[in-house]
Amino acid sequence: MSENVIQERDEIHARDRAWVQCILAGDPSVFAELMAAYQQAVYNLAYRMLGERTEAEDAAQEAFLRAYRYLDRYDQDRPFKTWLLSITSNYCIDRLRRRRLTWLSIDEPLPPHPALASDAPLPEASAIDGERDAAIQELLSELSPDYRAVVVLRYWYDCSYTEIAEVTGTTESAVKSRLFRARRALAERIKARPAGHLVPAPVPVMEG
Repeated sequence: MSENVIQERDEIHARDRAWVQCILAGDPSVFAELMAAYQQAVYNLAYRMLGERTEAEDAAQEAFLRAYRYLDRYDQDRPFKTWLLSITSNYCIDRLRRRRLTWLSIDEPLPPHPALASDAPLPEASAIDGERDAAIQELLSELSPDYRAVVVLRYWYDCSYTEIAEVTGTTESAVKSRLFRARRALAERIKARPAGHLVPAPVPVMEG
């Protein structure tokens, strides 16, 4: 990890901790700053977990409500984002289990978030992204909630094994095992699908 990345991470941690301390000291208005900083990350995770935009919006709102309600339990030595994603992931897993729901060639790179990008794509690119996104989400829905969570956190958020273990409340070895089994399951599902079912992705554009 480069010095710049470490410095940026530490600065974000210090900023978030200062905001949390202000809120706990009696200034709830500062919570809007935390929401603005992480609303896209929370929504993206909820959408990939639940596969439906309205439900993802509801889940994101509930995750922030729970974070605010239990803010005094937040360990300020940990990154706030990790704690918040943990709340989001756990809530989504609970929703998936309640509705009794039990991704992508194993060699194919995962796409960006086409429908959530800040710049509007061209109509042709939007149509391709939309079809591909739907196919990816369909595959994701076939994974168990626990497997889905580790795949999303690893390949959409580029979380380390340690970070995923913190978010999901498990061990690094368990995370590696779930990822291996999830990728194997996805590869098997890809082989069973009609050729060309997944639309080839355009060249990914890195988000700023």
